[in-house]
Amino acid sequence: MKYLQYLSCLIIILLVGCNEVDPKGEKDVQKFVQQWNQDHTPLKAPYLESCYMPTVNYYGKQQTRVQVLQDKQWLFQQFPDYTQRIVNNQLDITKTEGTYLVTFTKRVTYNGQEADYPAYLSLMVRNGNFKILREGVAENAKNTNAPIFPNARNNKAYLSKTRQLFGDFNGDGLSDFATVISPETTTTANNTVVCNDDCNSRIIFSNKDIKDIVIQGAYKSQLDNLQDLNNDQADEIGFWDIKPSTKTLYVYDAYNNRLLTQPIVINTAIHKNLKLIDVFKKTGPNKITITKSVQENGKWVLKSEVIRLD
Repeated sequence: MKYLQYLSCLIIILLVGCNEVDPKGEKDVQKFVQQWNQDHTPLKAPYLESCYMPTVNYYGKQQTRVQVLQDKQWLFQQFPDYTQRIVNNQLDITKTEGTYLVTFTKRVTYNGQEADYPAYLSLMVRNGNFKILREGVAENAKNTNAPIFPNARNNKAYLSKTRQLFGDFNGDGLSDFATVISPETTTTANNTVVCNDDCNSRIIFSNKDIKDIVIQGAYKSQLDNLQDLNNDQADEIGFWDIKPSTKTLYVYDAYNNRLLTQPIVINTAIHKNLKLIDVFKKTGPNKITITKSVQENGKWVLKSEVIRLD
């Protein structure tokens, strides 16, 4: 009798021990995915490191774990208000050949936007812990060109390490971003700036439907979101061409790739410390007031005019 009791206890211990080392239940899968979801908050990218295999199929591309974490960090830096949650906490789990396919609806908020995406994770057990093999959204998911997805961060906008400007530049109600690819320059001994190739800057957009804007002769710049000026539901973009003694503001209808007014030139050697609000204002429906430097009677003065937009 004592032998049978001992054997029964031994079997129970072995069974419990196996479950601790090799999680298999759906509750374990749910717990892992819920924690992974919660860790998608700013400043918590390092918490995700243990979630991934060394190589991951990440939104359709093979990436290393380091690359995945870098992309998450870029996401959090770009959208410090980013959050995501699983709608209704509903997870559909399918186990096949040692892997778990988990599908769910992911609701994301960023930059004042909210959207739902059919998402999935593929998991496997490695050394007693779940690891992610694949992460992505369904092939039929809409609006996958939104700036929260990796394909938007695979272009020069991220590689350039320059400041991104956010706005709805095509009027579709979703946030886009723009950045400037500047030419490489060399400064000579007398502090003259020389472009190594052509001296053109290029504004590029995360939304591929918006064409690049090329500004000739510009090597140093700054972008401003000018909001919707002509009531077409899209934000206009301001490009400052910065030179040693001048600043020139270009006002672009980005989606239609056209200037809304002639470039606004400020002589910064004379008119110093002017801000955007000093140079440019929206003063009515389809009206803007611009202020620029002009020469009158041999002196530089500031002159304002009202411009009606088409």
